This record gives sequence, structure tokens and C-alpha cells, in this order.
Amino acid sequence: MTVVADKPELLTEAFQNIQSDVDSAFDAFLPVPQDSRARLVEAMRYAAIGAGKRVRPLLVVATADLFGVNRSAAVNAGCAVEAIHAYSLIHDDLPCMDDDELRHGKPTVHRAFDEATAVLAGDCLHALAFDILTQPDTSTDPFVRAELVGALAKASGHDGMAGGQMMDIVAGEQDYDLRQVTRLQQLKTGALLAASVEMGAVLGRVPPEGRTQLRAYARDIGLSFQIADDLLDVEGDEGKAGKALRKDEAQGKATFVTLMGVDAARRQAGMLVEQAADHLASHGDDARLLIELARFIVKRDH
Repeated sequence: MTVVADKPELLTEAFQNIQSDVDSAFDAFLPVPQDSRARLVEAMRYAAIGAGKRVRPLLVVATADLFGVNRSAAVNAGCAVEAIHAYSLIHDDLPCMDDDELRHGKPTVHRAFDEATAVLAGDCLHALAFDILTQPDTSTDPFVRAELVGALAKASGHDGMAGGQMMDIVAGEQDYDLRQVTRLQQLKTGALLAASVEMGAVLGRVPPEGRTQLRAYARDIGLSFQIADDLLDVEGDEGKAGKALRKDEAQGKATFVTLMGVDAARRQAGMLVEQAADHLASHGDDARLLIELARFIVKRDH
């Protein structure tokens, strides 16, 4: 194996920094207007600021850092991915979807505000993501900005996150096998994680043919992330998770855990992380943060 030694303090500091940077950026992106749009923007801020672990923005920044990209530009791109993620959670929580009451340990947006405001807040965060990517502060190169937009658009739509969500909606009515569950999760969860790594490489002006190992890393952490989520749904603490758990079993959905069993699923997640680390061998110690992030994905307790 070519895995570097564990450096948990590196990851702790990186999370603290990215959480602060993303919150500050969203605060600047979303000033509250002094008119009747205020409630809408307040709902967007409620969903986007001070919420979540910021795994996706950290992936963007850590990948971009391999290629010497300006941090503020990478943070902007990371915020775009996080805006898409936040919008998806708002809509997923709606009564017409998962009908959840808690997210990140606080009332979901439609509970804290109302359903109509929640729908609009999600819509506007989706729009904000692409607005951010078209700004010169993200890149002065229009070709880079266009490629960033294309990568995030594909990862967000029917060939990515939304398509995976549709597969998940009908999962309770169909008997998915391991291949189908893997495809579902590659879209629903893995697409945005993969886009985060891809966008970091785009900012670094790495040509598509030079991204093969990064794409393999992203593919492996995407699957390990979802296996860890499935394990948490079975074994996790709702207080730490800040959301309802055990829903997949109640809805009769096939997951990595139901199809493989807890022990085999955990072994598979660990193997994927080691494999992901091996894909970054050519970057040496420069990739240590990405490797620690992969390890965190399977060890996290929420």
C-alpha cells in the first residue's frame, strides 16, 4: 500500500478552516434585502450557513491545492457545490419527498419557514451555484468557468444527483440488486463528490486525460461514503446525526448493508478507502489531506 500515515490533526484543522471560509462566503453571497424578499434569503442563509461538515467544498479545495490554485477561487467553487447540496437537502426534506422534520439537528427549512418558501429557497440556491461559477473571482478564464458549470450541471441533473434521487424514490417498489444500488448511489451521492474533485482539477487546468487517477479516487470515496451512510442508518445515533435514522429499513429499501451485511459492508468501505489512497500515490505527501478525508468518510459517526 502507498497510504501515508494518519494525520487526524491535519483534517481537523482543514475542516475548521473550510467551515469558516464557506460560512463567510455564503454570508457575503447572501445579504438580506430590505424588502419582501427578506424571508426567502433568510431561508437560504438558514440552509447554507453553519450547516453540515463541508466535505464537498473541502474536496474541491484539497484537489485544487494539488495544482497551486488560489484558495479563494477554490472556496468559491466549493460553495457552488455546497449550494447544490443544500438545495437538494431542502427539497429532499419536503413533505412530497422524505417529509423530514430535522436536518443538522435543527428544524428543516419547510418547518422553520413554510413549504413555499422552502421550495423557492432551494430553487434560488440552485441558481446561486451557477451564478458563483460564472464570476471572475472564481476564474478569470471563461473556458474554465464554462467547464466548471458543465461539470456541476451534469452532476446535479438526471445523469447525476436528481436521477439518483428518482431511483431512490422508486426503490421501495422494486427489488434492486447490488449492481442497481451501486448505480443509484453513484448518481445520488457519488456524482456531487466526484464533481467536487473534478472541479478542483478544472481550476488547476488539468486536461481531462490527466484526471484519470483523481476520477478513480472520487469514484471510490463516493461509494465508501454511501456505505458509511448505510451503516450509520443502521447503527448510528440520531442525536449525533441530527436527523432521523432507520428509514431505509422501514421503507423496505435495498442498501449496501441489507444486501451485503454489516461486516461485509464495513470491509468493503475500508477496501475502497485504501484503494482510493493508492490512486493518489503519484502525488506523494501532497495528497495527504485527500487521503485523510477518505478515511474520515468511513470512520465518521454522523
